[in-house]
Amino acid sequence: MTAVANPATIEECLRLGAGFSQGDRNWITELFSTLDSRLAGFHADATDLELSVKERGGKGQHVSLICRISGRDEIVTTSSEEDLHAAVMDARDDLRRKLNDSKTKQEPRHNRHLREVPTPDVTDLEV
Repeated sequence: MTAVANPATIEECLRLGAGFSQGDRNWITELFSTLDSRLAGFHADATDLELSVKERGGKGQHVSLICRISGRDEIVTTSSEEDLHAAVMDARDDLRRKLNDSKTKQEPRHNRHLREVPTPDVTDLEV
């Protein structure tokens, strides 16, 4: 994998949407810092993460995390956990899984099973 000149980081790419204030940014950035190594393979100017919450603190609280990376499908993760920290971590962990799945789909050459070519049966060949 080639190094990216301006790698994406949570600090640069995370936008807080509805339900979050700039006062929440520090603890969210700290929770999401584990994603930095996963995002480092993408350009910062082509990566966008948006975190929002509906009905914060209410019974129907719903956290959404949207990841947009140029050239890839949009990834949306959600959580309805009642505890806000747990919901944010749940969305973060789901994003990590989906990013890994996306990478596997995007780069199948690293999948050994897809590279294997069956050898022809010599009895089927005509001379």
